[in-house]
Amino acid sequence: MIPAAILAPAIGSIAETIAGIIDSVHTSDEERLQAALEAQKLGLEEQKLGAALLQGQMAVNVEEAKHASVFVAGWRPAVGWVGVLGLLYQFVLYPLMIWGWAMFQAWGWVPAEMQPPPLLDVEALIVLLGAILGIGAARTVEKVKGVAQTR
Repeated sequence: MIPAAILAPAIGSIAETIAGIIDSVHTSDEERLQAALEAQKLGLEEQKLGAALLQGQMAVNVEEAKHASVFVAGWRPAVGWVGVLGLLYQFVLYPLMIWGWAMFQAWGWVPAEMQPPPLLDVEALIVLLGAILGIGAARTVEKVKGVAQTR
């Protein structure tokens, strides 16, 4: 038989080791709650940073719009006008030009082997204009609801 003086510390050491393993594997409700709170705090800080970045971009946009130079303040309207001109070419000028091209070739003013000007990539144009109109519509909804303030 093993003396109790030797056996007790060994059993205590084994029990502590097992308790430590169980404690590291098992998480209490309080520890889970604390971890969830920390995760929420981190998420809140991330949202605050995102909001600060958006506010900074809005301030830049306002200053750009006030600028006297057309190269700074006019790029957004310029994108819209490029889209309008592209649609004008695609759906009005090009059909008329093709009709005139055929007539000029029949009269001999344009060589028969010469090809007409190219047609635009209408899919890319529609995507561009859809995005511009979508942003404009979203801004209008914000103004109607009173969510966004104008300066």
